[in-house]
Amino acid sequence: MHAFSSPSLRFPQADAMSNTACSPISNPNCSRSSWSVSEDSLRRYVTFASERCIQELLSASESGRGGGGDGWKNVAFENGVEISKRSSGSLHVFRSRWLLRSVSPKQFIMVANAIDAAKQWDQDLVEAKHIKDLNDNLRIIGLRFGDASKPLFKKREFIVYERREEMDDGTLVVAVASLPKEIAAGLHRKNSNSIRGLLLQSGWVVEKLEDDSCMVTYVVELDPAGWLPKFFVNKLSTKLVMIIENLKKLAQTCQVERGM
Repeated sequence: MHAFSSPSLRFPQADAMSNTACSPISNPNCSRSSWSVSEDSLRRYVTFASERCIQELLSASESGRGGGGDGWKNVAFENGVEISKRSSGSLHVFRSRWLLRSVSPKQFIMVANAIDAAKQWDQDLVEAKHIKDLNDNLRIIGLRFGDASKPLFKKREFIVYERREEMDDGTLVVAVASLPKEIAAGLHRKNSNSIRGLLLQSGWVVEKLEDDSCMVTYVVELDPAGWLPKFFVNKLSTKLVMIIENLKKLAQTCQVERGM
């Protein structure tokens, strides 16, 4: 079982918002469309939310090794990539696994970040920007896609956190998920021509193997917001898990810094 190097946090979401400068709970005149959150409260909330996301990613990476399990159903196996999914309400969570030979975890993790991954999803990414650094391994990012993007991302933007952690056994995890819309609205104004979607959970679990190889698990659950045929959501979500191929190519071109 994987374990955190950092201590566990326990507090409800409401407590993380207790220091907000503008909250509908404490101020009836405050609009519910956005909350102005202090940096300390934001850091506490994102730390708590991202820890839960990391645990879910680790659970997904461990379940069903060698077959189905915990609701996961294998849907494809192509070019060495195992793709599976499981139901989550009206949406699906998609997972891919791939054994990357001659690619170390540190090489892969250098390119497995929200901005590089978004570039693999869609070459028509309009904007990718850092909004705020909360800690050395925790940051807020904005991604915006334009008119020419695929249906799932067309005219959509996502305000996400990204957290990186190394487990006690050396497993590397990158967790990426959207901030609640009210908090995101207080941090970054929505583009008037965009729809703000929700990345419910996403991320990588990279396990070190022998001979500088690694096992990569990628998980994604996406709510695009706005009406889209379920066919499009499921078809394009399946394509999302295939970004490991492109990230592998990026990783192979990267040089691991001496001492990493």
